[in-house]
Amino acid sequence: MTAAGRVLVVGYGLTGRAVARYLIERGDDVLVVDDRADASMIAAGRDDGVEVLVPPTTADGLDEILGRVGAVVTSPGVAMGHPVLVAAAAAGVPVHSEIELAGQVCAESVNTRLIAITGTNGKTTVTTLVTAVLQAAGYRAVAAGNIGVPLIEAVRGDHQFVVAEVSSFQLQHTARFRPSVSCWLNLAPDHLDWHPDMDHYAAAKARIWANQRLGDRAVFNLDDPVVAARAATIPDGVARIGFSASAPALFCVRDGELVGPGGEPFMALADLPRRLPHDVANSLAAAAVAQAAGAPPEACHSALAAVGPLPHRVARVASGDGVDWYDDSKATTPASVLAAVAGFDSVVLIAGGRNKGLDLTGLAAGVPPIRSVVAIGEAAGEVVGAFDGLVPTVVATSMSQAVDLAADAARPGDSVLLSPGCASFDWYRSYAARGDDFARLVNARIEQGDPHADH
Repeated sequence: MTAAGRVLVVGYGLTGRAVARYLIERGDDVLVVDDRADASMIAAGRDDGVEVLVPPTTADGLDEILGRVGAVVTSPGVAMGHPVLVAAAAAGVPVHSEIELAGQVCAESVNTRLIAITGTNGKTTVTTLVTAVLQAAGYRAVAAGNIGVPLIEAVRGDHQFVVAEVSSFQLQHTARFRPSVSCWLNLAPDHLDWHPDMDHYAAAKARIWANQRLGDRAVFNLDDPVVAARAATIPDGVARIGFSASAPALFCVRDGELVGPGGEPFMALADLPRRLPHDVANSLAAAAVAQAAGAPPEACHSALAAVGPLPHRVARVASGDGVDWYDDSKATTPASVLAAVAGFDSVVLIAGGRNKGLDLTGLAAGVPPIRSVVAIGEAAGEVVGAFDGLVPTVVATSMSQAVDLAADAARPGDSVLLSPGCASFDWYRSYAARGDDFARLVNARIEQGDPHADH
């Protein structure tokens, strides 16, 4: 993007406002459109020094707006099919994401290095772990992007490393984005209400290393066949660092230990706070990224041993009557559900919500250990269909009823797992709100029925 001109920002949430502030500071004239623009948002824009509009609904109106700008910056989550983005493409107006701007700031900095992490599952966890390892090694490191502060703000701070969780939405709209260390964790069907197909989704993810050059490093998952195959597209001169939880690799598991370059162990599996299969994979990925950035192995050990599971990611809620209850509300794809249930022996699954255009029949691959299902939300019928004839399935019309039905189905030794495989927006404003409500209901039930339950 040119250093100064008129830029149209699409979306005026946390990221959009941060982008607008940055553009104004560097001398751009900024115009904002937001589908939710109301009097308060328009007033906030006025305070920020920008004009906020509802997007025009006619072709002439869109053409008039786009005729006033030289570039578009889109906020995360704005669909590719949004009329403004479609009209911009037709008019030949460049469309960029926030991470493209942030990448340019980093490229011009002599002090700050950018680390970017993507994948269908585990991005937030690995971003958090990498940041913790770098901090344990004594670096000034911050987590940013879809976790923490907007990336465009973080890269302008006093940090040696900015560790960014980046999505396919953001990567799709990049042209020169170049992290010094990239990491692609995995790929599974997701966001097919945004991407037209899986190839498009994979191609967007692969942009994480498309512009890397000599001296940069790319970390990738050898256990994921799509990611491993796409690693062939890593540019020449970029150091390729594979990790695997199931086979020999530069970072892998051997004889109960996590090992790195040269086959040197850096921590025992037993030292991880939790050892579900995806915990092991995430720890290997984090160690590979952090060591690629310069952290010593001992910093990996201290940080990975100290940072426990993040909220709403197979987080234990309570135990009572021989049954353990877990909140995995962050699981919004079938692949993430299957990753979660793989760590248990016998599961009563609570699943459903608002489907993101995905095929839920794949949930059936979780039988066993899934032995009973409570279906919830808009996709309850699809969940029931996925398990038809395989395990007992019932439908709940509220989370309270879902908890009651799961308790009725559970036997001593079972784990009741809220792992929806769908978005939360039919019943809740966020996956966190869904998980919090589940935990509240579970704790209330156990406190009423078992005063000696372990919380």
